[in-house]
Amino acid sequence: MPIPLFNSIASWLLKKRYHQIELFLKYPAEVQEEVLHQLISMAKDTEIGKKHGFESIANYETFAQRVPIVSYEETEPLIERTRRGEQNIFWPTGIKWFAKSSGTTNAKSKFIPVSTEALEDCHYKSGKDLLCLYLNNNENSQLFNGKSLRLGGSKELYEDNGSFFGDLSAILIDNMPFWAELSSTPSSRVSLMSEWETKMGAIIKESVEENVTSLAGVPSWMLVLLNKVLEETGRDHLFQVWENLEVYFHGGVSFNPYKDQYQKLLPRKNFNYYEIYNASEGFFAIQDRNNSDDLLLMLDYGIFYEFIPMETYGTVEQRAIPLWQVQTGKNYAIVITTNAGLWRYKIGDTLRFTSLDPYRVKVTGRTKHHINAFGEELIIENAEEALKNICKKTGAEIMDYTAAPIFMSGKEKGAHEWIIEFRKAPDELNYFTEFLDNALKSLNSDYEAKRYNNMTLKMPKVHVARENLFYDWLKSKNKLGGQHKIPRLSNDRGYIDELLQMNK
Repeated sequence: MPIPLFNSIASWLLKKRYHQIELFLKYPAEVQEEVLHQLISMAKDTEIGKKHGFESIANYETFAQRVPIVSYEETEPLIERTRRGEQNIFWPTGIKWFAKSSGTTNAKSKFIPVSTEALEDCHYKSGKDLLCLYLNNNENSQLFNGKSLRLGGSKELYEDNGSFFGDLSAILIDNMPFWAELSSTPSSRVSLMSEWETKMGAIIKESVEENVTSLAGVPSWMLVLLNKVLEETGRDHLFQVWENLEVYFHGGVSFNPYKDQYQKLLPRKNFNYYEIYNASEGFFAIQDRNNSDDLLLMLDYGIFYEFIPMETYGTVEQRAIPLWQVQTGKNYAIVITTNAGLWRYKIGDTLRFTSLDPYRVKVTGRTKHHINAFGEELIIENAEEALKNICKKTGAEIMDYTAAPIFMSGKEKGAHEWIIEFRKAPDELNYFTEFLDNALKSLNSDYEAKRYNNMTLKMPKVHVARENLFYDWLKSKNKLGGQHKIPRLSNDRGYIDELLQMNK
């Protein structure tokens, strides 16, 4: 098919989808209730469906009473049976794909089921919707006159007992529809290469001469690739390599620590950044407005959402609420029921709603990735905002970081310990540390209370990481590239002690 004709057809189809999006914008509760009814009806004859009496569930209240909220560990035995070849356990159609995920950098792997329905009605549908929303906001876009430079996972697919597993991005690329393959670079062969450093060179070789109009990938790893592109080509910025580049679609980690560095690589004021929120378990939200910092929750992807207020999470008072009962400004843990057979499953992420009409959200962190050793309840959102403010004040640029508690010992008070790898270090580390402390106080009243007169917490302790420390740490764990992320905050010292040892 000639590229101009393909572009015209694709643009028309994507814009047509916007009318369907308007339906769940107008009737969000009704659309979510319909999603739940469809999931229950489809799975009523599965093992899970019979166990919980799906046949007689007529409303959300009954569903919530009968079906327990579960973690991965609690549903793992059913997933393992499916991986060994059993079917119709938690979803009626055959499942042969499993997204291998560690969540962050834990050694233990999760195997998240990916059904045909999840591929088509969630993951690929979301890819089209991302383009649809972007084109709706940018009518003069020339996106389809070129290709999207995609940066996927660094794991190949492996077969085991007749099922396949690998990074979600590898599964998506392997099953990608023809229209997406036509408009992407590098080739699937290169995208699925497993060795990160070899793969990076192959991506540059295949893509540098293409007319790249968009970028798509995790900010931390994409930054490594783009800096390598400039190094290889000898150019000063990316528009000298790809002059028609107009948008970067990003997700996976917070963009805040990297934004200033991207703006130096992409020095045009009209360049667009569009954020997405997805995981191995599904695709959840898309930035639907130019220059926005919140995301539209997508309600018709075969995912039914529930939310646990974080003030009761993990306590005897814990209970989940449906979408139509949430409030703005509160921190919630997300619970999902999906068209891949995850039933009331805690994905481990937290968010807060910025708007209820439509439902827009900001991702605030992970249920396990926070510091609350002293009642300070420091979440990733606080850390990212504080570091962004400090970098503006000091001119510092941050590559990666992690933080953990220093526990009380005898008469010694506790503290937070940070190790930060800078692209551009601050002139005065003590000033940087003081600013970090004050910024966290201004953002988190619990932290401020614990720091009052050094009552519980002392001043933070900040270490400057050597160059490539975090890269080398991930490499030592065979975790380079793709979806692997640095654990930003931890309530124990496992990560930071390893990094400090390597930093000597």
